[in-house]
Amino acid sequence: MKLAKRLSRLGTETAFEVLVKAKALEAQGKEIVHLEIGEPDFPTPQSVVAAGTHALHQGHTHYCASAGMPELREAVAREVRASRGIPVNADWVVVTPGAKPIMFYLILALVEEGDEVLYPNPGFPIYESMINFAGGKPVPLPLLERFEFRFDVNELRQRVSDRTKLIIINSPQNPTGGLLTKSDLEAVAEIAVERDIMVLSDEIYARIIYDGTHHSISSLPGMIERTVILDGFSKTYAMTGWRLGYGIMRPDLQAHIAKLVTNSVSCTAPFTQLAGIEALASAESDVSQMVAEFRQRRDYVSQALDSIPGMRCLCPPGAFYVFPNIRSFGMASSAFSDYLLNSAGVAVLSGSSFGEYGEGHIRISYANSMANLTKAVERIGEAVRRLGR
Repeated sequence: MKLAKRLSRLGTETAFEVLVKAKALEAQGKEIVHLEIGEPDFPTPQSVVAAGTHALHQGHTHYCASAGMPELREAVAREVRASRGIPVNADWVVVTPGAKPIMFYLILALVEEGDEVLYPNPGFPIYESMINFAGGKPVPLPLLERFEFRFDVNELRQRVSDRTKLIIINSPQNPTGGLLTKSDLEAVAEIAVERDIMVLSDEIYARIIYDGTHHSISSLPGMIERTVILDGFSKTYAMTGWRLGYGIMRPDLQAHIAKLVTNSVSCTAPFTQLAGIEALASAESDVSQMVAEFRQRRDYVSQALDSIPGMRCLCPPGAFYVFPNIRSFGMASSAFSDYLLNSAGVAVLSGSSFGEYGEGHIRISYANSMANLTKAVERIGEAVRRLGR
């Protein structure tokens, strides 16, 4: 079989590859602490489950509008108006099966062969994968530890060119937990307005913040029409398996993205959309409790890892990841993560899985119980001591 060349340009998410390795070890009888998968370990709020179940029993099991059910689009617009302070209505909303399709559809809609796209590095690996798949040229924007995993504004300006078609930002960020400041966003906005560049603002972790404040670039002057907000229900409401996300964008662009939905998946399951309406209406206390628990885990994990000789770990302001520095051990990130899996029974991700600037780090998801996190940290410390530290 002769496959299309474009398939060779697709990347993947290493988290799922590591999960397979970890499951294989478990099948052999080895106990593994899973810190590789980036999803909340909390159950979906019961009110949301009840709404989804009720929708199924009521017969909401058929096609609906490709852009999403009007009721959910209006509910999302209302939430975005309140949280971002921007004047959007339902015509700005397109609902998708998970938030990931928004980045896929937007890059397909905007990027021509050879166009450049700036994206955060280390960053969510699907950014680079989709840019390559569409025939664009990925231009990494380094997020370095010495800048608290934010970008250098001068570096940003140097990497923008006349070929830049799109800038991708993510705050709070995967894999580092970093948070962009308002001044960071103002620097991006200045360039975007001056050069008339679109911005994809991945705000999927916007509600999971412990220190500082989330700012959306869409609220800055001249940016509402140049910004596509990517958000969804997976992280905030512990609904990863429900596959429910959305994009916020100017209506003329929204019409084209909705057409891509029609051509690919037809629509998003209506019963999940009705569950999403319930999440927006009633799950606030569940979200607050989850974030409070994540804060306790973050404090413990970041301090405990930072106290391990040879390891350095910043305390991240958002998301549910830490990105400790492991350079002193003289091992590549991939080798170190394999070492922890095989010798310590702790599944983590190599920093290089998130791009070249992630080398020298590992990503740990603290979306797990305090008991398991304590066990994992103890095992990591023991594994490091065996290296002679």
